[in-house]
Amino acid sequence: MSLAAARVLCVGDVMLDRFVTGDVERISPEAPIPILRVGAETSMLGGAGNVIRNIIGLGGSARFVGVIGDDDAGREVVLRIDELGRADAELIIAAKRSTSIKTRFVAGNQQMMRADWESLAEMSENTGAEILAAAGRALAGSDCLVLSDYGKGVFNSARLGALIAAAKTAGKPVIVDPKGSDYDRYRGANLVTPNRKELAEAAGYQINNLEVAMAAAAQLRARHDFGAVLVTLSGDGMILVNADGSVHLPAEAREVFDVSGAGDTVVAAAACALSVKADVFDAASLANVAAGIVVGKVGTAAVSIAEVIAVLHHQDISRIEAKLMSDDLALDRLAVWRRQGFSIGFTNGCFDLLHPGHVSLISQARAACDRLVVGLNSDASVTGLKGTGRPVQTEAARATVLASLGGVDAVVIFRDETPLRLIEMLKPEVLIKGADYAKGEVVGGDFVEANGGRIVLAELAPGHSTTATIARLSGGDTG
Repeated sequence: MSLAAARVLCVGDVMLDRFVTGDVERISPEAPIPILRVGAETSMLGGAGNVIRNIIGLGGSARFVGVIGDDDAGREVVLRIDELGRADAELIIAAKRSTSIKTRFVAGNQQMMRADWESLAEMSENTGAEILAAAGRALAGSDCLVLSDYGKGVFNSARLGALIAAAKTAGKPVIVDPKGSDYDRYRGANLVTPNRKELAEAAGYQINNLEVAMAAAAQLRARHDFGAVLVTLSGDGMILVNADGSVHLPAEAREVFDVSGAGDTVVAAAACALSVKADVFDAASLANVAAGIVVGKVGTAAVSIAEVIAVLHHQDISRIEAKLMSDDLALDRLAVWRRQGFSIGFTNGCFDLLHPGHVSLISQARAACDRLVVGLNSDASVTGLKGTGRPVQTEAARATVLASLGGVDAVVIFRDETPLRLIEMLKPEVLIKGADYAKGEVVGGDFVEANGGRIVLAELAPGHSTTATIARLSGGDTG
């Protein structure tokens, strides 16, 4: 997916997040409280404004509709949005309201206290009408609607219903970052993103494990006609519940410094993904990665697309490394796959210089089974078979290249002259070799068939062999 094409409309409660940071070196003589020696003061967009920051950071473009007061904080909100560059905001000034401000006092990485200045009164009827009109204008040029509800007055049940209905009529997904226990206000939304505390409030009971969270989210989804519910569970990761069932996404964070605004990052990442037509699982997976990055920062932080790409690249490397298995690990993994009802296929070879013939063999082998194990000749084994100068690549390099192929689920290096011992240990249901072998010539074929398995002879891609490739590279005979 390319998040650069994401066009997201966010409607919600904007605020200004201020951070007063410094050091604590003593306790006050006036009261048993720490004294913060202030080193710096900073401010940034918070609430729905932080959703916008994250959308822009992920490479998307944003439109924003919110309400500010006629005050210095409101003017600073306007300035901060203008600084983002790819955010088009329509901010409604409510003269009798103050702009929400949250000031956090932080010593080192530890938040000591938060002070809030805000108006919680219901918006006037005129202001409510302006919100709906501005959102209606912005929706036409957007692909997804985010409703960022911080309970500061932008939304009431009627406005929420009107906004959700307008988006659904236009065929655009609606994502809600909810507040409070009345989720019927968000009825019909495509995705709702409560955290553990918010889910407990809506469910009416404690969420103390994953199973309870999944059950509560499923009840919430059914009761209010949501497309999906994505629950953030801090160190326990996330769960996604939709029409296809439930899935747990383990936490991506390696070290947590500050969870301020992490929910905004989740909403922004999911919105960008859904905006470019990703499915809800991919949207949740992206949100999980982004949240894992942002909680490793201090303050109401935003995530960048470069950071996400770096994490995904690391995950790709980790997935490749996870396919490289010892004999014992392969046995354990196959036991799990078999309990899941998967058939196991096995093929083997030197795979010295990977060429289209190898890729074709792997593709045909994977099509014949549910999970494919590749037995790879060790360096000593290749030398014994092919002679001095082979292999060209080490067994570690060959194993890594094989593991990077999507059709390969496990790579096991064997050091014997043939893979018979490995085949007898793994007991594959399907044994695959190239069609240049007759069935009776396939090593391990008798054993597999005697155990109820079958042999598949894959069609050969003409004109490809490692020996011929090496001859051409060295200027030798290619006949």
